Order: sequence, then structure tokens, then C-alpha cells
Amino acid sequence: MNVLVFGGSGKIGAAVAWDLVQADDVEKVGIVDRREDALERTKGWIHNPKVHSHALDILDTHALESLTKRYDVGVIALPDRRTSYRVAETAIEAGLNIVDMLEEYHRRPDPYEVEGLELSGGMQPDEYGEWLHGKAVVQGVTFLDGMGFAPGISNITLGEGIRKLDEAETAIARVGGIPSKAAAGRHPLKYMITWAFEHVLREYVVKVKVIRNGAIVEVDAASDLEVFRFDEFDQDEVMECAITPGMPSFVFTRPTLREFAEKTIRWPGHWRGIEALKECGMLDLQPIEIRGQNIAPREFLLSVIEPKLKPLAGDTDVCVMWNTADGTKDGQRTRISYYLWDEGDANNGLSAMARVTGFTAAIGALFIGRGMIKTKGIVSPEDGVSGALYETFIDELGKRGIRIVERIAATPA
Repeated sequence: MNVLVFGGSGKIGAAVAWDLVQADDVEKVGIVDRREDALERTKGWIHNPKVHSHALDILDTHALESLTKRYDVGVIALPDRRTSYRVAETAIEAGLNIVDMLEEYHRRPDPYEVEGLELSGGMQPDEYGEWLHGKAVVQGVTFLDGMGFAPGISNITLGEGIRKLDEAETAIARVGGIPSKAAAGRHPLKYMITWAFEHVLREYVVKVKVIRNGAIVEVDAASDLEVFRFDEFDQDEVMECAITPGMPSFVFTRPTLREFAEKTIRWPGHWRGIEALKECGMLDLQPIEIRGQNIAPREFLLSVIEPKLKPLAGDTDVCVMWNTADGTKDGQRTRISYYLWDEGDANNGLSAMARVTGFTAAIGALFIGRGMIKTKGIVSPEDGVSGALYETFIDELGKRGIRIVERIAATPA
């Protein structure tokens, strides 16, 4: 099969391409970016004749559609909603099966902070999402949506936990990419950039759909702070998490739950820092006048803080997950937990975030290319990777050194 990676010169896209060239049944991996020098660096780093670079503007619909016809599956590794939706729409029109990893459920576009998202024909977000899904069905396209870490691994494991319960009531995902403990002390907010930070800040301020008392409601991002202890994988750490929009498909695909939320894990103190910035207006997008110039506070903050959040020499990152599905099994109150702790790989220079996000998307592309996922239209990870394919997915992660631990325990009635 031939696989095309949109955004293939970025850290996550490069990890996707690196993983794909290892597969014997992948003959060609195309990487797309506007910058030819960045493509050449990625190509040189992967150092495999299967890699082919394509320098073009991904918003050039005509050129992009022509390119897609030379590939069987596409992986979208783009950092914002404008480019993600534009490429998805173009790929669907061209009949290309695709995998996307953004924190978005393209069948239900988030109406907040659109990041330049353009909806065809002046449609409303939900109307556009259904149109996109219908177009994919008509074109015979499988669109595996939100296939990374969160969304992605988080959706798939919680989906499995729900299936194992006789009746599931509550599902909470706790997922995050954080600096190692040593690196955290060297950066503001105890944070280090492993993903587009501008998009991360968006996830901290938008309204988020969750399920409470059996109803879908909107709450503020960064709310419902939870402190917990992570004690798997020979770790023993106190961490914090708060609500973010990291699994937007779940409220629509699992509406019978009594409670659902996705929370982002950070080191203690991070969320208090974010709350202080929000209270001060530093995450606002409405420009204010400063010495005769109109500047959006968030843009000013980004310009100041981003350089301080970039990894320093020797800094590494960690991806951590603790997901819980609660309900009943054989008449007994039961909790099923899923744990992950993954660190960056110094041997090939891949960060933990690049591994768990990029490798997951690559596995999704391989599943589609091998005919293991055949459903047409927009498919969520929790629905696309289930049954026997779930076990195959966990096995594929294991081959890449990414372990998922499942714990099933009776809980008090």
C-alpha cells in the first residue's frame, strides 16, 4: 500500500512516516509540506527509500487532490482545524481513505474558536459535519477520526472497558503529555511543548461537552480539577487533571452513559497557573490597545512564553494515562482501569508524544490499508477499533514498546 502523510515534516507527522516505512506491505510513504527544506530534513532522518517528499501548499485544493490519487490512505498530522478540515474535505472528494489525529470529531465540529475553519456552502457546524460524513459514505471513504493519543488510545481503551461491563455508568479519561519530572522544573507552568501550543491554549478556554446525570451539557475547559496518585509502571506520582475537549466523539457515540468527561493530566501547579492567566485575561483573543497598537493578550503571551517552553538539552517527555469505566459486571459494582506510561525514545529521537500519537495514527492507516476497518464515513476510534481488532491494536502498540495495563476490580456498592 501507499500512504500519504499530510504535515509529514512536523514532529508527529515524521513519527507517522518513520513507523509506516517499517511495514513490509507499505511500498511508498509520501510526506507533504510547503517547505522543501523541512521535507528533506525529515527524509534524511528517516533514511529509507520508501519515503517520497511532496512540496506543496496543502490549501491548494487542485494540487492536493491530484496528489492524493497516487495513494491508498492518508494520515492528517496537522495542528489546527482550518487545515485539518480542508485536507479532509479534499481527500474525501478524491476518494482517499484518511486518518486524522486532531482533538476534533469532524462529524460534530466544535463551534468555538474556529481557527479559520471554513464551512462549505455557509452551513452550520453540525450540518457541515453530517454533510462531510455523508460525502465520505457516497465516495466509499473510510475516515478514522481522532486516532492519536487523546483522542485515540483513550477512546479505544474506554470503549473496550464499556463493552466488558454489563452496564456502564461512568467513563472518565485522564490523559496527558508532560515533561519528565526533572524537565518540569526548568520550564514555566511545569510544562514543555510537545504539540502545537497555540492549539493547546485553545483547549484550555473553550466550552466542552460532557455528560452529567445522563445529559449532555457544556462546561468550562480547565474546570473540575482532580488530584490523583499514579502508581503503575513502577511510578508513584501525585498528578492533577482538569476537563478539556480531548475526546469529543464520546458524548455522541456513548450517549447512554450517566457521566463522562475527558481530563488532561499535568504536574501539580500547572492548572493553578492556567487559571491565574485566565483570570488576568491573558488567554483572551479580543485585542486590547497597548501604546497605540491593538494586540490580543493570548498572542502576546504566546510570543513571550513559547520560547521558554521549548525543550532544553537533555529534556524528555512522558505520556501518561489513567482511564476508568465504572458500572456493573455479573451483579457486582466494578471498575475497569487502563494505564499507560511512555517515555521518549533517545535511540531515534522520538518524543513520547510523537510515539503514542504518531504510531497510533500509523496503526490506524495500516488497519484501513489492510482492509481491517471497512466502515465508510466518519468513524470514531471507539467504534472502529473493537472486538478482535482491539486485541490486535494493543498487540501492535506493544510491538512498538507502548504498553497498556488493564485492571478490573470490584468496588463498594
